[in-house]
Amino acid sequence: MIRHTVVFKLKYPKESSEEIEFFEATSRLSSIPGVINFESLRQISKKNDFDYCLSMEFETSKAYEEYNQNDDHVRFVQTYWASYIESFLELDYELI
Repeated sequence: MIRHTVVFKLKYPKESSEEIEFFEATSRLSSIPGVINFESLRQISKKNDFDYCLSMEFETSKAYEEYNQNDDHVRFVQTYWASYIESFLELDYELI
């Protein structure tokens, strides 16, 4: 099992039309084959500067690789991620 997480800060204010549009686009990532347990999360801790997290799981490394190469994911990265994100940290985990 692979757990893919990305914590990030948007360039736009909370509750802005851009924030709404961004999260509408992220919700469509859940329909990409191989994605399970998809979640959009809001940060509540003051221990870091990130505001949000996307988290999802994949049964295999192959499923994760296929997700990364999926046309819908690539289009999301080019259209939204590249222009809406101020900063981020990607964390990918595998069960021990």
